[in-house]
Amino acid sequence: MKTEKYPKNFQEFLEQFKDEDACRKYLYEMRWPDGFVCLGCKMKTVGWLTSRNTIHCSKCDFQTSLIAGTIFQDTKKPLLLWFHVIWWVVAQKTGVSACNMKDFMGFGSYETVWTWLHKLRRATVIELVEI
Repeated sequence: MKTEKYPKNFQEFLEQFKDEDACRKYLYEMRWPDGFVCLGCKMKTVGWLTSRNTIHCSKCDFQTSLIAGTIFQDTKKPLLLWFHVIWWVVAQKTGVSACNMKDFMGFGSYETVWTWLHKLRRATVIELVEI
């Protein structure tokens, strides 16, 4: 069973997600709460993180990215920035506009911010539908 370890306030957030490794660890635990299941052989197995940030299956040698199949796939931005943006978007009681997020988070491109917000909104809608 998945155990939620989400911070209750921004101070806890900063303590829990202090660097890229902490974000990767959290994402790994959320994706595979009962241990790594290889996408290649579909077996629960031991996987290790390679120098290219892929997870290598010890049974079939298949490699997968931690962010493959997630809203983070193909991103060039650090997970830490994504986590900060997600926290900020969720914390806004009146919603978030792309213009506000662009200015607040220091993005250079409106199009990038618009794309991120739509990814987050789709993920939120999918999560709510599944509940």
